[in-house]
Amino acid sequence: MGTKINCFLPYVGGSQDEFVNELAGSELVKKIFLVTKEDVKLPNDKCEVLALNGMVSTESVKAIADKSDADYSMIVTKEVNISFGYFAIERFEYIASSANAGIVYSNYSDLVDGKLAKHPVIEYQAGSLRDDFNFGPMMLVNSEALKQAAANFTEDYDHAGIYSMRLSISKDWSLEHVAEFLYTQSDVDSRASGKKIFDYVDPANRGVQIEMEKAVTKYLKEVGAWLKPEFKEIKLEDGDFPVEASVIIPVLNRARTVEDAVRSVMVQKTDFDFNLIVVDNHSTDGTTEILAKLVEEFGSDKIVHVTPERRDLGIGGCWNYGVHQDECGKFAIQLDSDDVYTSDGKTLDKMVAAFYESNAAMVVGSYTITDADLNEIPPGLIDHKEWTPENGRNNALRINGLGAPRGFYAPFLRDVKIPNVNYGEDYGLGLSISRNYQIGRVYDSVYLVRRWDDNSDASLTIEQTNAHNVYKDRLRSYEFKARLELVKKQG
Repeated sequence: MGTKINCFLPYVGGSQDEFVNELAGSELVKKIFLVTKEDVKLPNDKCEVLALNGMVSTESVKAIADKSDADYSMIVTKEVNISFGYFAIERFEYIASSANAGIVYSNYSDLVDGKLAKHPVIEYQAGSLRDDFNFGPMMLVNSEALKQAAANFTEDYDHAGIYSMRLSISKDWSLEHVAEFLYTQSDVDSRASGKKIFDYVDPANRGVQIEMEKAVTKYLKEVGAWLKPEFKEIKLEDGDFPVEASVIIPVLNRARTVEDAVRSVMVQKTDFDFNLIVVDNHSTDGTTEILAKLVEEFGSDKIVHVTPERRDLGIGGCWNYGVHQDECGKFAIQLDSDDVYTSDGKTLDKMVAAFYESNAAMVVGSYTITDADLNEIPPGLIDHKEWTPENGRNNALRINGLGAPRGFYAPFLRDVKIPNVNYGEDYGLGLSISRNYQIGRVYDSVYLVRRWDDNSDASLTIEQTNAHNVYKDRLRSYEFKARLELVKKQG
């Protein structure tokens, strides 16, 4: 058995020495590079300091590639302690060599406050293009693939180096997930301030978003899935509709919040006719009775309260039911039953105007995060300014959501049909619509998203989060393949 692995890890000092010494004890490990600019005592004679500012820049990836003189490079991307399972390092190397993989990653466990918790991760697929895909804190990279990726860099990134590296590797190499819990991670922090040596900028920071967008755009161009800013035209003035816009609220057991949602629609100030279609999915908690009183107050011409005969509908299915009602207008505008439109009454006016301004088939607004009592809470405004008319539909393959509220040209929804699921249905629509049509944007906050203990996305387990991510990655895979074919046809 030869020494086949060089290891690279951000080093904060003696609190990581047990991890470093475990690496040194493996016959497979040739050299351990401690990434730090501090003057540190080397834990063992396999160690060498690599003076870099963190792990995620292109400068760091190039330096790691330059030092990678073994078959594989173990790259630890976070400041952690890692304890490997029995023969786990050997297992990583065996899978990598057997599959001739570019990157191998595995399930792991978290050790928090002395408690061990399993942390499964998901399979990488064609649509796993989001920059926050969880490989865990470490990955084993084929050094040849790593050197190829580093040589392919054309821009200097402070934050998108690792992201750009794995996109580049994925073009020619497989990324293999080992569905085994091969190691345990625990965070380390040697400073009283609580700040770590390699504190990275908040991922919501615009500078980070710009870098990530550049990286994915380069990748899409290289593989032939990038779409030019050329869009099909829609004749929005055509057609006969009962109203200009319909707000659609799917609801199931939201007696606590549905009245607030409805009233936020009824105060809208517009110079066009609109209505509200509430699809009551067989509520049993008093929601139905609340809605009946609101219909009586505002009139059945303003609030269309319908209950499907079917009992197998998710949120997407309820949307399908709503847009196929005879009362549905030209534009269908989303509102969740536990959220509200902003109190200035301009939400619908701004959303509808954006359709005409951009000749758009879909419009996405901006929202503010609040608590249950509608008090703003961090991070506050979510405006998704990373969406640009020129490149938004390409960048949409990287980000995990498009924003809220969403509005749609209703005839399109009747044609494409909405997936009958409770998560990701709107994101999938945005991807497919943007393949051919422009998506308009409203950057003002027009929507308040409540965060409370009964949200559908509150306190998700790792397994639930993984299921959501697998589904969205699958939607991206469908769209990625469709765009490859479209670009081929366009020549």
